[in-house]
Amino acid sequence: MSDAAFLDHGTGPGCRDVRQERGQREVFCGLTSIVWMHRKIQDAFFLVVGSRTCAHLVQSAAGVMIFAEPRFATAIIDERDLAGLADLDDELDRVVGRLVERRPDIRLLFLVGSCPSEVIKLDLSRAAARLSTRFMPECRVLSYSGSGIETTFTQGEDNCLAGLVHEMPREAAGAAPSLLVVGALADVVEDQFRTLFAGLGIADVRFLPPRQGRSLPAVGAGTRMLLAQPYLAETARLLEGRGARLLPAPFPFGAEGTTAWLRAAAQAFGVDRGRFDAVTGPGRARAQAAVARRGADLAGKRVFFFPDSQLEVPLARFLARECGMEPVEVGTPYLHRQHLAAELDMLPAAARIVEGQDVDLQLDRCRAARPDLTVCGLGLANPLEAEGFATKWSIELLFSPTQGYEQAGDLADLFARPLRRRALLEV
Repeated sequence: MSDAAFLDHGTGPGCRDVRQERGQREVFCGLTSIVWMHRKIQDAFFLVVGSRTCAHLVQSAAGVMIFAEPRFATAIIDERDLAGLADLDDELDRVVGRLVERRPDIRLLFLVGSCPSEVIKLDLSRAAARLSTRFMPECRVLSYSGSGIETTFTQGEDNCLAGLVHEMPREAAGAAPSLLVVGALADVVEDQFRTLFAGLGIADVRFLPPRQGRSLPAVGAGTRMLLAQPYLAETARLLEGRGARLLPAPFPFGAEGTTAWLRAAAQAFGVDRGRFDAVTGPGRARAQAAVARRGADLAGKRVFFFPDSQLEVPLARFLARECGMEPVEVGTPYLHRQHLAAELDMLPAAARIVEGQDVDLQLDRCRAARPDLTVCGLGLANPLEAEGFATKWSIELLFSPTQGYEQAGDLADLFARPLRRRALLEV
């Protein structure tokens, strides 16, 4: 059964007609976020607690992409555990004890559930609290869900960061305002933004997640929060609950998005227009030039987004406004209207926006539209390629540094490559 409806949300900022669908989904689960989160938090370890199937997923998705000592593993729950022949808490304590003994470099251990607690018959939050008491202060133990029943793959990062919010120290009363950038960024991108903020005179800039799990930033009433990713609804809610104030802004994709994102911070910290233009102007010009070099491959092409990463709306805005592409349909698993209000206002009026998914209906619309480029998950890409569609894996946009001025050209190129490849293959 499927359910679809068009919802009209009025005429204010971020208000667009949105088609909502509830049917079969084709989206990776939250475990996939371990692939980039383990690279970001360099003293963390991710222990997936789940089935042998989940172990194969993590190994195949992440194992081939790292070349250092692994910082993830799977504690497999087998038939003996599910039949009640073993005490799961004792088994988990034994596995974690062996892991911490073998890897004394672990400072932050995440227990990641591959299924809801009702399925694996184990309360991971209670287990994490128990184990944290045992191994603190050398190692803190936290938990979150990466279940495909409960999460899409980018929600794994949201759940991970939400767990960290509870551990963040409280900002001292009366502390000067600070800027907190929320969302995993490649280290090189983080360094670039830190340099730009320093140029603007914003000295106290913190990042969540930090590179070291023990270096969690403080949060409080003086914290000004800038989201670097559009899928952090729960993390942002918890930070606001601790006093942080959200700075509304588009997301830092492309020259336009990056400039607007930086401007939101500059305005909150009272940076004057002249200084802002002087600091951001060179980078903005480089980004515009880099994107323009890919313009011939992208301009006038039609693009169709299947819902997958929750990056779809800001990426469609970038492709439409800076690359000259025409978004036919912009599907996203979830749409946070407050966080995406500025992005929705900048999308072309003709672009159809869909929240949720009924994959059969969406495939029908894609085939009818015959877009030049289809952005989708791995499960749909190969069948669509066989039907003659040029595709881009949406998960690749999470693995690659894409935010900021210096990455704008690379971001455009990620979409241009499938089109060039398709042109070369055509006889």
